[in-house]
Amino acid sequence: MQEYLEPGSIVDSDHPDIAAFALAHQGKGASEKERAISLYLAIRDGVLYDPYSATLDPEGLKASSTLRVGRGFCVAKAVLLAAVCRSAGIPARLGFADVRNHMSTAKMRERMKTDLFYWHGYTDIYLNGKWVKATPAFNIELCDKFGLKPLEFNGEEDSIYHPFDKAGNRHMEYVNYRGEFAEPPVEQILDTYMTHYPHWRNRRNSASGDFAAEVAAENARG
Repeated sequence: MQEYLEPGSIVDSDHPDIAAFALAHQGKGASEKERAISLYLAIRDGVLYDPYSATLDPEGLKASSTLRVGRGFCVAKAVLLAAVCRSAGIPARLGFADVRNHMSTAKMRERMKTDLFYWHGYTDIYLNGKWVKATPAFNIELCDKFGLKPLEFNGEEDSIYHPFDKAGNRHMEYVNYRGEFAEPPVEQILDTYMTHYPHWRNRRNSASGDFAAEVAAENARG
């Protein structure tokens, strides 16, 4: 369990900014579960989900880097949540799964050439004697634009993507769990990305865009 409490090179829970954020958002006098919930909400809604910011550069993937820029993709936000939990004395690790994403934008679908998202990241938090999954990726404003139910976290049950959106359309399907890690397995993830994603093979993820604006524009068109 000790490795899930200690800082890592990417889950840099000993960084001063991470420590300050954890102290400010964990809630004074709260229980461990209440602190974990508060930190989850702070990362979910305080850091924007941005798939165009996806990076596997170790420096860019650091928790402190994501906190500094205020945005990140699912892996980066999971790393950040793990870091602030560890800073607050709560064991946390990173979990990964391959998911079939039925909700995306036309630009993202053209870019990825697939609806299968490999190595989707979430945070696994140890509370009251068991590991509980938490997925802080989609901030609440983005959920509203997509017509999705925001993912809540109660510290007792796994918080993973809903299979359907508010209208009953298919949203997210978990097709393969890849396990849990103290640090993100960057080389394994990169090998998969280079194999399956053309934009990584050719441009190493150099595309840019405003994901929230794309969602809003597509919804406005109906």
